[in-house]
Amino acid sequence: MTITEKILAAHAGRKEVEPGEFIEAKADLLLANDITGPLAIKELGDDKVFDPERIALVPDHFTPNKDAKSAEQCRILKEFAKKHRIKHYFEVGRMGIEHALLPEKGLVQPGELIIGADSHTCTYGALGAFASGVGSTDLAACMLSGRIWLKVPESIKLIYYGKLKKWVTGKDLILYTIGDLGVDGANYKAMEFHGEVISQLSMDGRFTMANMAVEAGAKNGIFQPDEITLNYVQQQSPLSADRQEYTSYKSDEDATYAEIREYDCSKIKPQVALPPLPSNTKPVAEAGDINIDQAVIGSCTNGRMEDLRLAAQVLRGHKIHPYVRLIIIPATQKIYLQALQEGLIEIFIEAGAVVTTPTCGPCLGGHMGVLAEGEKAIATTNRNFTGRMGHPRSEVYLANPAVAAASALKGRITHP
Repeated sequence: MTITEKILAAHAGRKEVEPGEFIEAKADLLLANDITGPLAIKELGDDKVFDPERIALVPDHFTPNKDAKSAEQCRILKEFAKKHRIKHYFEVGRMGIEHALLPEKGLVQPGELIIGADSHTCTYGALGAFASGVGSTDLAACMLSGRIWLKVPESIKLIYYGKLKKWVTGKDLILYTIGDLGVDGANYKAMEFHGEVISQLSMDGRFTMANMAVEAGAKNGIFQPDEITLNYVQQQSPLSADRQEYTSYKSDEDATYAEIREYDCSKIKPQVALPPLPSNTKPVAEAGDINIDQAVIGSCTNGRMEDLRLAAQVLRGHKIHPYVRLIIIPATQKIYLQALQEGLIEIFIEAGAVVTTPTCGPCLGGHMGVLAEGEKAIATTNRNFTGRMGHPRSEVYLANPAVAAASALKGRITHP
């Protein structure tokens, strides 16, 4: 079996499963935010949750509250957490963007099954967990029972070899892959990442790649745990103390895959995804002359320390173009503090950027970076659909943090 099939079999109490089977599986952790959580809470009514220590509630999308309606959403989340004594509720000031926060808090372990009412829950596959997004009604049912119905996905094996060029990151690898597969090329499949390049990739790079698996239509993205994974898990917060036992799975050598693709990374250059799809990718050097109004560095895709250090490397000693606004969003409070201690925040502010509290904000056109009609933004986020960051006639271009920073300096899309 593949690593995905092994995890699902274990959580269904089965010795084995096959792609296409429907199973009922036990979930290790459930996740909701200030948009999806209130919908699930409404479905629950007065029923009790199956385990208040296996649910995480993170108000991160429209927080700090942008208006009265978003404040009401967050109030519902907080009152529910208080009523049911939810252990892992993270208020503003202690929260972060959910998919960066939960691994940082030690709430995700290899071999686990994580269900979240957010499409980018697949991020946790970087740690060797099966993680997938569901709707709020499915989440409500899982909150009651601790179990979820799933169809076992087929797996696609993706092998990356060669040596990465300068300024090429995990973001470029996944953009290139989505460009190759298409936005539905991995529809309801597991994207399984392998190869010498992957074995040397940092955890931050792996989180980025797993995060965007859903942009190819995948049910989940997953990496096999190795020494880098286990070192990361051991270094995280003691919040994981109640779940120290975990199992690391690996795919069998004779596992069956729907498809196997290989990529020579020495040929991959820094990528940009042009609107309106993440699959509309090409090398930055071939993007053409595109002026920008805004650059965003952050999100659950690229708001971690490695991302901020990369941006600071490009921005140090330079000034942002006078007609460009650069918004930098550390993904968690811990990352924000570390960036401050390392002097990165000073570099950003001296360059002319604004640094905000952790929030999803501009990624979904929510707040703190909404685009006007005709404006163009380059962002380290994960989606560039029509109207994604604001006005329907605005445009979003996706790239890595170094490209976003260099573009903010030049006022047009470029690479360092």
